Formats: sequence, C-alpha cells, structure tokens
Amino acid sequence: MSKLLKTIPNFANEMEEQAFWESHDSTEYLDWGKVQSVVLPNLKPTTKTISLRLPQHLLDSIKAAANSRDVPYQSLIKVWLQEKVHNS
Repeated sequence: MSKLLKTIPNFANEMEEQAFWESHDSTEYLDWGKVQSVVLPNLKPTTKTISLRLPQHLLDSIKAAANSRDVPYQSLIKVWLQEKVHNS
C-alpha cells in the first residue's frame, strides 16, 4: 500500500524553500524508497584564486617534490593542505 504524498509547493526563492524544508518532514512529500543515484561526472567544486607568498627556497623544494611525483606543484600543494586539514 503506497502512502499518499503531499504536493511540494512552488517557492519564490531559495531562501523560502530552505525555510520550508527546515520545518517540514520530506517523507510526507517524497517517496525515498524510489530514489535513484545520480552521477554528475562533469561537476567540479568551486575554486577561489588566492595569492600566496612563499620564500623562493620553499617554492623550489615544493616544485622538486612535485616533479619527483610527476604532478603539478599547485596540485601537490592542494593535496598537502587537504591532508593537513583532515588530520588536524
């Protein structure tokens, strides 16, 4: 026996929608048993360009480490920063 679901209202903007879902149970509006997984292969995380001043010797050491791993040095810096954030 399937449950009768309520109709999702139309929202004027994202803030109105967010307020609605914060105060309502989604199981009254959606049948989560019929949900299908979706893969979005071309979706990339938003990035922000920053300026970072490093001593030349440090940058040279990072570039050498990246070269030995055959990866771009900026990618290696991002990996190291991500590891440090997750391990702290």
